[in-house]
Amino acid sequence: MKRITILLAEDHVVVRESIRQLLEREADFKVVGEASDGEEAVRMASQLKPDVIIMDISMPKLNGIEATKQIKALQPSAVILILTAYDYEQYIFPLLEAGAAGYLLKDVGSRELISAIQTVHKGEAVLHPAVARKVMERLRQPKIEPTGERASDLLSERETIILKMAASGMSNADIGEALHLSVRTIESHLGSIFNKLGVGSRTEAVIKAMKRGWFTLEELT
Repeated sequence: MKRITILLAEDHVVVRESIRQLLEREADFKVVGEASDGEEAVRMASQLKPDVIIMDISMPKLNGIEATKQIKALQPSAVILILTAYDYEQYIFPLLEAGAAGYLLKDVGSRELISAIQTVHKGEAVLHPAVARKVMERLRQPKIEPTGERASDLLSERETIILKMAASGMSNADIGEALHLSVRTIESHLGSIFNKLGVGSRTEAVIKAMKRGWFTLEELT
């Protein structure tokens, strides 16, 4: 099986080396690069095109928010997992809206980090519990940005159903079981949804759909 290639963007050398050593013990992972600042992260992401980018927020030259925005502008399909010490709302929401696929705090255990990398690589979202609570609270009162466009104008009926199920927190396997489809078929549908919405992650797709008023949090609970 093809290994998951990973780029580490972290300015603290000791932290970066520790994460690399942890990941390199996993047979399914391959760390292909290390960036010590945001500008280097953007450049290396473009050159190496890793499967997953692990990104800190506080970095020299270009912070994680700006680096994420630039990487996603150049590579909409890039998968970025935030790993940081900060759970401030002024960081969380700009990063998720910029297209980060996951947001973890540095108090997570090694197995949680490994599982998160595998999860975001499959196109699913990962949020630290403290972050998830803040996201759910924000989504209870989303700022609607009406475009006059309905979900059916852009997505097929099947894609709309899958997006709603993904937004409710169901995994690809759970969605597949409920719809009697293979996980690979669900992943294909999600890829089509991401392409149509111009996003690269499940979380970004859900936020965009809710901002457009396509469905509400009450519909998902």
